[in-house]
Amino acid sequence: MQARIKSAGVTPEYWDEACRHLVKRDRVMKKLIPQFGEARLRLRGDAFTTLARSIIGQQVSVTSAQAIWERFLGATTTPGAKIQPAAVLAQPVEALRGLGIASRKCEYLRDLARHFEEGNVHVKQWAQMEDQAIVDELVAIRGIGRWTADMFLVFHLMRPDVLPLDDPNLIKGISQNYFSGEPVSRAEARELGEAWAPYRSVATWYIWRSLDPVQLPAAET
Repeated sequence: MQARIKSAGVTPEYWDEACRHLVKRDRVMKKLIPQFGEARLRLRGDAFTTLARSIIGQQVSVTSAQAIWERFLGATTTPGAKIQPAAVLAQPVEALRGLGIASRKCEYLRDLARHFEEGNVHVKQWAQMEDQAIVDELVAIRGIGRWTADMFLVFHLMRPDVLPLDDPNLIKGISQNYFSGEPVSRAEARELGEAWAPYRSVATWYIWRSLDPVQLPAAET
């Protein structure tokens, strides 16, 4: 199942159906989902921008990431324009480092730009591709691991049935909501998530919300 999205900023069409499914199938979701009213996942940004921002945000605070991102945009775009891979490739590594971007991340950003510029990621075909095929394309880019790829599937492509087992907040939320705070293994989390299918992304989103109603993983900020 793949998301149908009318325009940027719009919740995927499957969301309300997913909520009804989860409320019927899961006792925790029955209590959790109503707590957040009309709060919904919403699409933001284009693919290249989303991935570039994810790389810049790795292992730094939200405040630092935002400051670096703004400098990065200022160096590679004009106001109101989308960032383009060619513009990133045109920046020497020294110039990117001067923006406060770590050397390794500079290499990651340039590799990301090369993959987009050379057509090694098939953005126009993603709507017809399976989740794992997209993950395989993304993790071939330096600096993008499984967690980032899963976050991209959830927040950008809005795929409905992603269970990001590499995300510590998902494991923490399952522990708190289902196991009274006791440690939870990936195998236990995977088994629990089977009851959420085919809307595991939606259940995951509500688990994240239960930990902090305001903050979500960096991929959505």
